[in-house]
Amino acid sequence: MTIQEIEKIYQRSPQAKAFMDLLKKKSVRSVFLEGLVCSSAPVFFAPLQEKLKRSVLFILDDADEAGYFYHDLTQLLGQDSVFFFPSSYRRAIKYGQRDAANEILRTEVLARLSAGNNIYIVSYPDALAELVVSKQNLDERILKLQVGQQIALTDIVHTLREFDLTETDYVYEPGQFAVRGSILDVYSYSCEFPFRIDFFGDEIDTIRTFDVENQLSKDKREAVEIVPELASMQAVKQPFLNFLTPDTLLVMKDFTFVHDMIDKIYQEGFSSQSLTERLEGATEMEADKIVHEMKRELSLVSAHDFQSGVVEHVRIEFGNSSQAASHVQSDASKSKSKAFHAVLSFNMAPQPLFHKNFTLLTQTLENYQLQGYTLYILADSQKQQQRLKEIFASEELKRYQIQFTPVDKTLHEGFIDHDKKSCFFTDHQIFDRFHKYNLRSDSARAGKMALTMKELQEMEPGDFIVHVDFGIGKFGGLVRVPAGDSYQEMIRIIYKNNDKVDVSIHSLYKISKYRRSDTGEPPRLSTLGTGAWDKLKDKAKKRIKDIARDLIKLYAQRRREKGFAYSADSYLQHELEASFLYEDTPDQNKATLEVKKDMESGRPMDRLVCGDVGFGKTEVAIRAAFKAACDGKQVAVLVPTTVLAFQHYQTFQHRLEGLPVTVSYLSRARSTKETKHILEDLKAGKIDILIGTHKLISKTVQWHDLGLLIIDEEQKFGVSTKEKLRQLKVNVDTLTMSATPIPRTLQFSLMGARDMSIMRTPPPNRYPIHTELVTFSSEVIADAINFEMSRNGQAYYVCNRISKLAEIKLLIEKYVPDCRVVIGHGQMKPEELEKVIMGFINYDYDVLLSTTIVENGIDISNANTIIIDDANHFGLSDLHQMRGRVGRSNKKAFCYLIAPPKSVLTQEARRRLEALETFSDLGSGFNLAMQDLDIRGAGNLLGSEQSGFMEDLGYETYQKILSQAVTELKNEEFSDLYQQEMEEGEVLTGDDFVDDCAVESDLEMYFPDTYVPGSSERMLLYRELDHLENDDEVSAYRQRLIDRFGPVPKAGEELMNVVGLRRIGKRLGCEKIMLKQGAMQLQFVTNVQSPFYKSQMFSRVLNYITTHVQTCSLKEKNNKRFLRIANVVSVKQAVHLLNRIANQDEQ
Repeated sequence: MTIQEIEKIYQRSPQAKAFMDLLKKKSVRSVFLEGLVCSSAPVFFAPLQEKLKRSVLFILDDADEAGYFYHDLTQLLGQDSVFFFPSSYRRAIKYGQRDAANEILRTEVLARLSAGNNIYIVSYPDALAELVVSKQNLDERILKLQVGQQIALTDIVHTLREFDLTETDYVYEPGQFAVRGSILDVYSYSCEFPFRIDFFGDEIDTIRTFDVENQLSKDKREAVEIVPELASMQAVKQPFLNFLTPDTLLVMKDFTFVHDMIDKIYQEGFSSQSLTERLEGATEMEADKIVHEMKRELSLVSAHDFQSGVVEHVRIEFGNSSQAASHVQSDASKSKSKAFHAVLSFNMAPQPLFHKNFTLLTQTLENYQLQGYTLYILADSQKQQQRLKEIFASEELKRYQIQFTPVDKTLHEGFIDHDKKSCFFTDHQIFDRFHKYNLRSDSARAGKMALTMKELQEMEPGDFIVHVDFGIGKFGGLVRVPAGDSYQEMIRIIYKNNDKVDVSIHSLYKISKYRRSDTGEPPRLSTLGTGAWDKLKDKAKKRIKDIARDLIKLYAQRRREKGFAYSADSYLQHELEASFLYEDTPDQNKATLEVKKDMESGRPMDRLVCGDVGFGKTEVAIRAAFKAACDGKQVAVLVPTTVLAFQHYQTFQHRLEGLPVTVSYLSRARSTKETKHILEDLKAGKIDILIGTHKLISKTVQWHDLGLLIIDEEQKFGVSTKEKLRQLKVNVDTLTMSATPIPRTLQFSLMGARDMSIMRTPPPNRYPIHTELVTFSSEVIADAINFEMSRNGQAYYVCNRISKLAEIKLLIEKYVPDCRVVIGHGQMKPEELEKVIMGFINYDYDVLLSTTIVENGIDISNANTIIIDDANHFGLSDLHQMRGRVGRSNKKAFCYLIAPPKSVLTQEARRRLEALETFSDLGSGFNLAMQDLDIRGAGNLLGSEQSGFMEDLGYETYQKILSQAVTELKNEEFSDLYQQEMEEGEVLTGDDFVDDCAVESDLEMYFPDTYVPGSSERMLLYRELDHLENDDEVSAYRQRLIDRFGPVPKAGEELMNVVGLRRIGKRLGCEKIMLKQGAMQLQFVTNVQSPFYKSQMFSRVLNYITTHVQTCSLKEKNNKRFLRIANVVSVKQAVHLLNRIANQDEQ
């Protein structure tokens, strides 16, 4: 059933009819809707929109309530007739931080109203407390454009400059525009997406909106309005209520509350701190303007103005009955006129709380069913409905025979309507999940994220870059160099003593931006021609080979071992998996299936599961452990610290409650007597799952029948522990978990050595963490801690200097006297630190003051505020991981980043903090942090001694050398492994022997700068082209180019064919392809002894040569084999020809 059908039920309700009749009477000035609770208010108003034929302004108590109310209305009515009117400030108004994304939503509402549309507007006191421009001023500042209109592009640009829009190369933020050829991109404040306007001469040919992140078109528009930023206009302003037409209805919960809030905001005005922040670095003219703007009389609404605005309109209040009587009286005494107050009553009740107690839920539902109520359950996903059905049909709940009607979309809060005998229950309330609302401004914020990501990848002239063959140099931009009778675009790299090297854009894959962990000092430039760089590379390669060799040997040995094959899933396993609180993410599902498949096979499992904190690794481990226990095997769970052992023990206990397994833990927190008892039980086989620190693998621990070993945070164990593990591991199934994500590139090269499952998708419906950037003030800190304590929560305070901790403790105790503060840092004795942390877990303290979060794995669901001092000194990934410590439960979490005012920070630190502030959900930060984490992940995976090389070589180069090393090992030392595979009938192609295929040519292939402006953008496009894998990706890439820049010129088309050429060349085992003077030359695998020359691929090449003797010649020179083919004049022809060779059997 769709949610619109619920709307229809209410359209016919007697209250709706009575309400419409009341509004027709002139004398009725206020109506009270009694008993309209939870989400029943939006459900009541949604069907009335067509009949009302006027605008309605809904005023809720705060931004979150308004957000949910807006969400409910859009679920019922769609997004075209309901609008959200937010405050234009990011936090409380007094801090004075504007937010462009919110400005867009505000401007959109004003533009709709001035056009005379009847719409529903949802707002809250903070938003109404700001003055808006008058209608006349707005109309003067709108530029209307439509398809087919005759207007010169230059005229439009002139108008946009008058509107104070800024001209850039590419549009990312509201208030920018860009011109490329006949295409105009402009980001108006009246729409959440920017517009792309395509001209044909002086006529507007098409108008499309486009996505900021990938700059690609979305949907067509016939006409658009371009509105500049209104908030900064120097004009007479008025309250929002005066902007509304007189017949607009005002709907609110509680007039007095709204009135008081607006009064409070007006009295507070702007804090002096926010004024000084904005004045820093401003010119005299700007300063005058800012001071003018920050006067409250000129930008805020006083309570008196608000009240006189409300009197003009019909007012409707809704809620519980107790408030009603008082309002009606107070109003009646105020107004002498005989205005009439009406009350309509509803018989509704909120959805009861079940806290995941399904027995209670089924009994309640059965009770309602017997009374003849209809049960509706609302959920956004099919999967949830299915799960509820399965739960009601399970063994213990079957007898209740619950029948419910599933509804396809969800509201924020369920309710029971006694008049209609219906229950509308929401699934997120039944499962105690967080429910998230989306505003349209989210897409406007994405631009900042895209820009941050892009700037991390961009190469600007002067950046340090690494070329695999020459070493570390500085990027000198793109240059055009004459070659033969045409031009080539080359990349210029500058080395020590100002030596320059120009590299072709086809060997872009050999160049990478120099990245390493944040040490801050610039790297040394390499000197050309000394061989120092090659020595460094060889040294690193040798060390990598030593590590990789062990891995490959171990892997080969394990492939020959016999292990225990587990039986398929039992019904208990299904029950355990269905009771998981969250929906499985696709990655989690895949990892679980892979682990089970490994366990059911005869070979011993050795799988590594990686994923960020909170991505559900523990759940995968619990499922595997339970599967092993079901077959009577014992499970060891090895963790690095006592605190984690205790925590995992609690998690396992909680998830395996009521299932026939016993769980216990060993660590130094247990007494000798307890330990002895546990060891006896273990030997007798009474304990199924034992969690513990490295004590688990000591000689004293004797297992009855160990079947599965789970290792958490492997990178934290010492070498000796790992050695002991190796002996244990040979024929026991092993599952390793790590929170440092493994970079994709490494993942492939290590494929031959380790089975991996990688979790990259963040869980849905996690709370976004409310992140604020603040300057240090005791007021902010006290506010944050007081709020957290008022809801019985705990807070972390992170400060990276141990010397400051005591001082901060005194500060907190002075401003928040009843707060219990404890200090924990890395220089304390481990036992003391453990005591502190255990105390914090057991809620003996309210605030944990520490240097970077002491224990990485701790998960305290009660701590939901984190304050990070000197946030500008931390790297992005550190900040992201620290922030990930909170927001683990279904409470809203807060993160405060304390940093000096923005004008003092370096550009980089500022952007880093702004990026974090803008992206509050888990997933988006993940991409950002990946960049830093990759660097760490690679270091940890191969042992810490590698990090020195990563400093010297730069990170991406290090990865390339790693994959080269593995390829060489396969070719030389382990070629017998390949021989086996070939004999087993696996078809080997050149891909297995060639690392990459280089292309050299004298043909014209590049993107002209008239086509793609800006060299850094061209570099990005070249790099993207470089990473494409197959033809479908190339054609998608071509579509994107046409969309952004217009038709592709010939030189660009040729360039795109190179991708195919390199790929097919690699399959044929070519290390290099040269297209020069109308001929093509291929150079094959260097090692003449390589098994490649016995493979099927090479025999196809020989076949081709024997059938085309006139054009081909094969020769060998200094142990290298070359094939020259005459008469090849374009890349397209070359690709076609090589494809024929590679696929000749299939024709």
